[in-house]
Amino acid sequence: MRAVWYERQGLAQEVLQYGEMPTPVPARGEVRVRLLASAVNPADVNRRAGRLHAMDFPRIIPNSDGAGVIDAVGEGVSAARVGTRVWVYFAQRGRAFGTAAEYVCLPEELASELPAQMSAEQGACLGIPCVTAYCALFDSEPIKGRTVLVTGGAGAVGHYAIQLAKWGGARVVATVSSSAKAEHALDAGADVVIDYTQASAGDQLQQAAVDGVQRIVDVDVVANSQLVLGAAHDNAVWVSYAIGSQATAALPMASIIRKNLRLQGLYLSGLQASRRREAQQGIARWLQEVQHARHAVDSVFSLPQTGLAHQAVEAKAKVGTVVIRCDQE
Repeated sequence: MRAVWYERQGLAQEVLQYGEMPTPVPARGEVRVRLLASAVNPADVNRRAGRLHAMDFPRIIPNSDGAGVIDAVGEGVSAARVGTRVWVYFAQRGRAFGTAAEYVCLPEELASELPAQMSAEQGACLGIPCVTAYCALFDSEPIKGRTVLVTGGAGAVGHYAIQLAKWGGARVVATVSSSAKAEHALDAGADVVIDYTQASAGDQLQQAAVDGVQRIVDVDVVANSQLVLGAAHDNAVWVSYAIGSQATAALPMASIIRKNLRLQGLYLSGLQASRRREAQQGIARWLQEVQHARHAVDSVFSLPQTGLAHQAVEAKAKVGTVVIRCDQE
């Protein structure tokens, strides 16, 4: 099969290689997916660059999310799954070989059926961002009838969080950094969108929150702490799923304590598999009920252009997900 890989961490243009590798064979409990599309997430470029991640294997095929067709199954997997269109995630989590290739083998539970109305490029967008958004929103605390704040509402996780929160019956306030990103968040269904770069952002957020936000889905707890604390209702749930430019920094703990906030980190690799399966099932229900859900594809590259795709993510100018077509030279 054709694939892209790296054997040391560093700049995309210096370490990514394109060529042929043996086509994988599914082991017991696995499916093999003939990939049509692969998504490049920030975590994928961070792993390749060596930011907060070690080189866990001698050779790594990057990217964890994608979409394609199951073309073979391992022992213990029903042959009826062959021919099923699927979206996959977590391919390069605990395993060396991800989705920047023509084929990938992974545990069958990581491959979910892709609805007929969705293209492979759209399916590749789901993966880790959508599972993260679902887990950040839905647990024992209901969101129906409550106000949810989504910071970074134009990002991949934020864009799905807005849509899923509306599906769950919440009122959604989102923050963004430009007018173009504001349109993107509004298109996802946000009730109010605020440009956090404006001096009046804090006042706008407090006015929009009315009685305070009950749940926060946050892309950067350190950078957004002042905004969040100004709008958070007492006893709010504050879920942070990413690390910004400051991996370690002081937090205003007095305010967090006095408001009885529940500050929760969310890292999918650390969640129980059963929790992630709940998210996949919930996403399946959402996709069935909301057939015109938004799946934002920023740009599409061919497999040999994987390095350019990684650079596009690192440029931080994208609005949506950068996708690679695995079946194109």
